[in-house]
Amino acid sequence: MVQADEADAAHPYRWAILLGVWLVYFSFGVTTVSMAPLVPHIVRDLGMSYAEMGFVLGGWQLVYIATAAPCGIVIDRWGPRAGLLLSALFIAMSAGLRANADDFWTLLFAVGLFGIGGPMVSIGAPKLMGLWFKGSERGMAMGIYVTGPAMGGIVSYALTNSVLMPYFEQDWRSVLLLFAGIALACGAAWLVISAHPRAREIERELKAQPKERQLAVFAKLLAMPSVQVMLVMSVGIFFFNHGLNNWLPELLRHSGMSAAQAGMWAALPTAVGVAGALIIPRLATPERRLAILAGLFAAAGLAAILLLTENPAAMTIGLIVQGIARSSMMTVMVLLLMEMKDVGSRYTGAASGLFFSAAEVGGVLGPLTLGAVYDATGDFSPALVLLSVIMAGLVLLLVPLRRRLV
Repeated sequence: MVQADEADAAHPYRWAILLGVWLVYFSFGVTTVSMAPLVPHIVRDLGMSYAEMGFVLGGWQLVYIATAAPCGIVIDRWGPRAGLLLSALFIAMSAGLRANADDFWTLLFAVGLFGIGGPMVSIGAPKLMGLWFKGSERGMAMGIYVTGPAMGGIVSYALTNSVLMPYFEQDWRSVLLLFAGIALACGAAWLVISAHPRAREIERELKAQPKERQLAVFAKLLAMPSVQVMLVMSVGIFFFNHGLNNWLPELLRHSGMSAAQAGMWAALPTAVGVAGALIIPRLATPERRLAILAGLFAAAGLAAILLLTENPAAMTIGLIVQGIARSSMMTVMVLLLMEMKDVGSRYTGAASGLFFSAAEVGGVLGPLTLGAVYDATGDFSPALVLLSVIMAGLVLLLVPLRRRLV
């Protein structure tokens, strides 16, 4: 089994590999939330309803559900080096085509392409951490790379309406083309970084491994009760993360902020989350993981309640708490999954593929549900209550998960 041996775990180039992963994940984060600050402009120019925009915002997750498991197979067989390069190319293509969309369907197609590139980095990143890092350093490395999409989100939220839209004379298409260029640049950087001799040697070792029938691997993983519970929990986490992430600027705008103010404040959870992502995964040692997850789920539910108040102080606390929870929930869950004794680095790709396929069911339902609820009620409050209830349910699911991990 190819995994982080003592030499690789001490190899100084592992930090360059981590940088390359961070860059690709940065482009992922930029593109994931690139349309959220632009919703009013896109809806107006393309003649779409908020429900249609909610479907578009969740459209790539539909594709992700179908492609994550096959992408896991590709990562396990061909290696994460090729996977991350393909990821960057599909991300750039998606952003570029969004800029050229002229109606609901062409925009939906463009966003859907992101669902092919997304799983490649979501699955390839933990695979690489398993190959280059070990012990507590692995949790730290995973915490570092998830700051990549966080920083990408900050760029999209904070700069789109305050800097980029004025610079491009309110042309949202030019903003998306810029983001496409960022993704291409990150892909080129990864291609150079991953050309290191040891990285290529690891790829050859992966390809030389005995291959099992993938259906048998999936059946083995799905038969594990702990994996079954974690798949259900992943749906709830992504429902919360993607639903609130995509609609947060609009939610804040409807509380009385301008578009520029809403974009800046929507970046606050992501900025706070950077610090959380650097600290919490490293603290999540095996004996602490379930307790930390319980705290993160409870914090996320509290954040949704605080956003209901429309009180500036309470909303600020809610945004901070949300950022801490959002940045670390999935990282700790994936760390728990990949270090299960029956998964390990050999099956990390396949297990992550199943995990993210299930998670993106919530990723689709979250933005779609929040958009539909707003269309039906003219208010985001019912959706925020729903999000808090879902997070309370995840706390309860930790009880059967603990029994199955013993």
